[in-house]
Amino acid sequence: MRHVVLSPTGRVVRDVPVAVEHGPCIHDCAITARFAIVLDLPVTFSFKALLAGYRFPFRWNPGHGARVGLLPRQGGGADILWCEVEPCFVFHVANAHDDADGRVILDVVAYDTVFSAAAGGFDAPGKLERWTIDPATMRVARRVLDATPQEFPRIDERRFGQRHRILYTVGVPADGNTQLAGATQLYRHDLETGERRVHEFGQDRIPGEFIFVPARPGAGEDEGWLVGFVIDTARDTTDFAILDARSFEAPPVATIHLGHRIPPGFHGNWFPALAQGKRADDAALGIGADPGS
Repeated sequence: MRHVVLSPTGRVVRDVPVAVEHGPCIHDCAITARFAIVLDLPVTFSFKALLAGYRFPFRWNPGHGARVGLLPRQGGGADILWCEVEPCFVFHVANAHDDADGRVILDVVAYDTVFSAAAGGFDAPGKLERWTIDPATMRVARRVLDATPQEFPRIDERRFGQRHRILYTVGVPADGNTQLAGATQLYRHDLETGERRVHEFGQDRIPGEFIFVPARPGAGEDEGWLVGFVIDTARDTTDFAILDARSFEAPPVATIHLGHRIPPGFHGNWFPALAQGKRADDAALGIGADPGS
């Protein structure tokens, strides 16, 4: 795999190869002030699945070890610290940061296994977990923060690579179906108090990943809005919903009705409109759907 760093102007300033085996599926990553974090977990490229015609040719590989790599932000591939973890898989990371004791704190949604059957698919839903990675012992301690089925963890992006308190996730069905049928809730986790608040969208309404938008420069970690798509399965349409982050359970403060259905699992990022005559519609960048969506 390669770790590539771009400057704000889009110039490649680092391109670091990191040696791995078996073609692992690395779906997400994270950074802290010290490290870029690599997840080398037991879902790997499968020629058997490819030859069978499956669109997503990766499968659970019990022969592939599970480990987390801590790549120094200015180091080379040989400098990476590989820390063993119990076998599992992670699609999405919420955030990571360095703690005062020199450890790395990583919040993820983790699955015990995925794609273990010949046809692929999710074996069971993921759980919200906190991983504490110790560079001194090169071990990872896992702790379940919330065992409720959920996915698409997000934080206030101003906190990327730093300590965060508030974390948002989307409820998913207990049976793991990829169309998210019956999953109508958005969650707000306070990681200091352990409180979980719930926004219920109601029957036939399936929320996707919601993004936090601060109300102003210098706003608090939950002072702003949450924006995201909500599928209306009864009408086969989608709403773009805006929630007040501090009135999390309340109805949306605004809703924009779209006349078509955006697939569940479709997610990406939103950027401010660019200067120098760039079109405003360049501000919204949707980046693909996840496997099975």
